[in-house]
Amino acid sequence: MMLTRLAHPFRAATFTFVFLTCSVMTSTAIGQNAQPAENAASATSAASAVSPAVNPATTLPAAPAKIKPGNEKEANPYGLGSLWTQSDTVAKLVLMLLVIMSMGSWYVIVAKLIEQSRMGAQAKKADAEFWTADTVRAGTEKLPVGSPFRFIADAGLLASKKHSGLHARVDFADWIDMSIHRATERVQRRLSNGMSVLATVGSTSPFVGLFGTVWGIYHALTAIGIAGQASIDKVAGPVGESLIMTAIGLAVAVPAVLGYNWLLRRNVAVMDEVRDFATELQTVMLASKPAS
Repeated sequence: MMLTRLAHPFRAATFTFVFLTCSVMTSTAIGQNAQPAENAASATSAASAVSPAVNPATTLPAAPAKIKPGNEKEANPYGLGSLWTQSDTVAKLVLMLLVIMSMGSWYVIVAKLIEQSRMGAQAKKADAEFWTADTVRAGTEKLPVGSPFRFIADAGLLASKKHSGLHARVDFADWIDMSIHRATERVQRRLSNGMSVLATVGSTSPFVGLFGTVWGIYHALTAIGIAGQASIDKVAGPVGESLIMTAIGLAVAVPAVLGYNWLLRRNVAVMDEVRDFATELQTVMLASKPAS
């Protein structure tokens, strides 16, 4: 009986222990299964709290505005304007020198053309009016002042008057020949004025442009060294500058050389008219008296 009484409390304690253990395990399992759902719900609520409601109409990027071609012209960073604005003092001096040389050569070309045309008209007038006069003095007065033909005729008349004293010891023919020849040479020198400018420009402007080319290449190499790589944006500007300098130098030299050769041939034609007049004048003066 004693054992039976003791067994009943032991069974009750054992049953109570087993029941509590099962209850704890069940509650733990239920808690573990519910935790992911609670985490997901909390994550969803947190995301909804942080991120506002998204409107599909407002999240789409705006379509870029269509630019009509031809409305705006992009500035050329490698043009002549950029060459002047972005170049240094040396490059600007080279450009100014080339411009001055070009202007000077074109001025000489235009001025010499006008002078040669005027002398051609004066030669025709001398042929038409001088040789129809009765005397050399009368024919000289018909020629316009400033004409090279009148200058030569006046030199011949002055020489005939000065043939006295020590000059009289020189033969009259030699004296007249020397005076007319001297006047003719002066006309030729005056006609040749400015030709040296064309020769100088034509021979030196390519080298001035070449100096600008070398300076531009130097800047290109400097840009490459600073950048550490030969990228096209670092090289295009200085190399383009050097090429433009070369082109400008050639553009200045070619018209100067062509103009020099052309004007030189025209000078020869005009001087032929002047020498023919001087030779005929000398013959007429030798055939007449010194006082004519």
